[in-house]
Amino acid sequence: MESTPRVVAEPIEETVQEEVIDSEKSTKISGEEKVANSDCLSCHYMDKQIIGPAFLDIAAEYTNNEENISLLAKKVINGGTGVWGETVMPPHTTLNEEDAKDMVRYILSLRK
Repeated sequence: MESTPRVVAEPIEETVQEEVIDSEKSTKISGEEKVANSDCLSCHYMDKQIIGPAFLDIAAEYTNNEENISLLAKKVINGGTGVWGETVMPPHTTLNEEDAKDMVRYILSLRK
């Protein structure tokens, strides 16, 4: 007959403490940093067209206002073609609207 092993010690319960981040002290990532950390620079340069238009050309074409920011943010998320030629800009569906708007605000702020 087998006996049940004796418990030597009670199991240790782990307590997990969540880190509380003070939103007032949290660093906000700028639109410029979001662009730099995205795949935008694979197709767009600051001052010359490669696959897509140069950021400076986009800024020259669109006035920096909320209507254009919303319009262009939707284009970034949904993708598109035809405005700057036949090259298709792929959709960026994992990008949320607020991040896309921050990126567009940065690009449109480059207007000279």
